[in-house]
Amino acid sequence: MSQMTKQTDATRRRAKEREERRKRDSVATSWGPGFIIKIVLMALVNALGIYIAAAAFTGGSMVLGVAMVLLVAAIDWVYFSKRTGVIPMKYLAPGLVFLIVFQAFTIVYTGYIAFTNYGHGHILTKEAAIESILLQNNTKRVEGSAEYPLAIVEQGGTLGFAVLDDSQILVGSAEEPLERTNGKVENGRITEVDGWNVLTVAELGNRQAEVTQLRVPMSDNPDEGAIGTQNGMTGFQFTSTMKYDAQTDTMVNTETGVTYNADDTVGSFIAEDGTPLGVGWRVGVGFDNFVKGFSDSRYAQPFFKVLIWNVIFAFMSVLTTFLLGMFLAIVMNDDRMRGRKIYRTIMLLPYAFPSFMTAFLFAGMMNEKYGFFNQLLGAAIPWLTDPTMAKVSVLLVNLWMGFPYMFLIVTGALQSIPGDLIEAAEIDGASSLEVWRFVTLPQLMISLTPLLISSFAFNFNNFNLIYMLNGGGPAMADASVPVGHTDILISMVYKIAGLTGEALPNYGLAAAMSLVIFLIVGAVSMYSFKKSNAMEGVA
Repeated sequence: MSQMTKQTDATRRRAKEREERRKRDSVATSWGPGFIIKIVLMALVNALGIYIAAAAFTGGSMVLGVAMVLLVAAIDWVYFSKRTGVIPMKYLAPGLVFLIVFQAFTIVYTGYIAFTNYGHGHILTKEAAIESILLQNNTKRVEGSAEYPLAIVEQGGTLGFAVLDDSQILVGSAEEPLERTNGKVENGRITEVDGWNVLTVAELGNRQAEVTQLRVPMSDNPDEGAIGTQNGMTGFQFTSTMKYDAQTDTMVNTETGVTYNADDTVGSFIAEDGTPLGVGWRVGVGFDNFVKGFSDSRYAQPFFKVLIWNVIFAFMSVLTTFLLGMFLAIVMNDDRMRGRKIYRTIMLLPYAFPSFMTAFLFAGMMNEKYGFFNQLLGAAIPWLTDPTMAKVSVLLVNLWMGFPYMFLIVTGALQSIPGDLIEAAEIDGASSLEVWRFVTLPQLMISLTPLLISSFAFNFNNFNLIYMLNGGGPAMADASVPVGHTDILISMVYKIAGLTGEALPNYGLAAAMSLVIFLIVGAVSMYSFKKSNAMEGVA
């Protein structure tokens, strides 16, 4: 009888739990203000996700489009599911989404680019490269072809031509062939085009080189040629000097008779003498970028020099800022000191200014000819132009920018040390130095070690300071790539990627070096955490 009573009580308890869960679900899905707000927010999230997915599918990125659809579906399931076990995911979902989009996706995509030849001359797909070779880069004007009154138009940053043909306005761009549209013509010139902005003479002058190189296909058939202009006012028919044979996958120059064979291992059309056409396409190259980075003397020699300086810079940055911040924190932690709040506030002021503005300010003050420091000292110290002084200057500026952070965290750590420990050490006869060495410092390092390791990782990739202060200069005289004496690995990668205009873009090699940086920082951080037991007890 007792056993039956227990079973009955358990059954009633489960029934009561189901009823309470049903009521909660009913409230959660009722048309109250909270539910309506959730519907509106989720509608916005879905709209954004659908827009990104549609743009990805339109641009030919099937992987990104499918991933976005799955992500939106997962978010909808999490926030509209009635299962009790899903509740924690409703709080974790936003953070996980941002982690996937801004961290995981970035790392994975960088890894993908590192194994391709993506860079100058290999930006396009093979189909787009063929079209570019036929219509954009190897054309000549057809003798005796008709002349067309023409206007230069722009839409979302893309240039195009508006052509007047038998009183009809045709408009197109390099990607879209000419098609009829509506507009306005005055005195034989096109003045308005629906959906496009007609450039003025001043605007045309700023983009003259781009305009003269532009070719707009006359139709979807490449054999009909394209429209081009030499003066921005009149268009002429241009035809390609290259002919593509899809069966043999070759490109033939109709003027010289030279045949270029497609080589999918390098992503280029190559002649028998090894001469490639200027436009290629993206292909996988395996570990070639990593091999080039470590075996090609153009990159390997400056890479190892920059790596050594990078480690020294990161280590000295942490050491100097920590020592100064700790010293000031200890001084201002003394109860006998008056006005400590005011002094602490002043110490934090450098931390309140944006880092890039601080670097710009010091770049001006350290100017060799007109800088404030040299005028104050009455000297001509090459703060940023001499290799050794430039490195010292970088460390000094970083000291100014970084010590407030160390001051702040050490002050907080000092406040958390129990006073009983210090009193007990003093009662046992320990001197001030011994109290500091055997009590205060060990207690500080327990809480500060993870922060010092993260500070090392931050300074290892401290791009803002290096680039804004002196651009990584002065330049290395013996380097065959644009690398300076104060460049760190991340700024070197930035230059190799061609983002400064000093070298042709090589995104594949830059991505490979970025992965190397990631592995170096990750390995150093993991080793430091392990040796310091900073992650002990963290699941």
